[in-house]
Amino acid sequence: MASTDWLTNTRHSYDTVAESYAGLVRHLLDETPYERAALALFADFVRAAGGGPVADVGCGPGRITAHLQQYGVDAFGIDLSPAMIKIAHRDHPGLRFAVGSMTALGLAAGSVTGLVAWYSLIHIPDDEIAGVLAHFHRVLRPDGPLLLAFHVGSDSQLKTQGYGGHPMKVHVHRRQPAQMAAWLEEAGFAVEAQTTLSSPESKLGGILSARRRR
Repeated sequence: MASTDWLTNTRHSYDTVAESYAGLVRHLLDETPYERAALALFADFVRAAGGGPVADVGCGPGRITAHLQQYGVDAFGIDLSPAMIKIAHRDHPGLRFAVGSMTALGLAAGSVTGLVAWYSLIHIPDDEIAGVLAHFHRVLRPDGPLLLAFHVGSDSQLKTQGYGGHPMKVHVHRRQPAQMAAWLEEAGFAVEAQTTLSSPESKLGGILSARRRR
């Protein structure tokens, strides 16, 4: 599948399900203490680095962006779906959100102290991962923390319906933590911690914490 095809399908799918998706995940962090702990530790790392802007890439309706703001983190969100960004502005007025793609991340080099991709790499094909992680490395400051959450597994499935029964056309890629860690190391990150867990966020999820090497 051509790059533009899967990107177009992903954008259209999430535009279609945006309202129902936002309703389903709006309070999900209330039910996920281990994920909250990972985000709180990430916020600690950002503060220890002196603060500064943090990018929530693939922010959807902005729930992780807003949660990080509660920790005193200067977070802003970027998402491929204009409908998701519209909801993020509506639900979290005063916070910064913009339409954009992690495959062509429109941020200056070294412009963010930290970066989160919270279950937002799951639609990126394997052959596009290196380019996405190269963008993450480029925009992060040296030693800047990176937090990734993803679905664990070894398969890819086409999702044709979801979030209230709306039609979708996206591939959901599940990855092993060892593979994600290897990709991060190749992209210039030092992986500091990894864990797997089951929660309302994912039947089997993975969380990796890393830093941009100097």
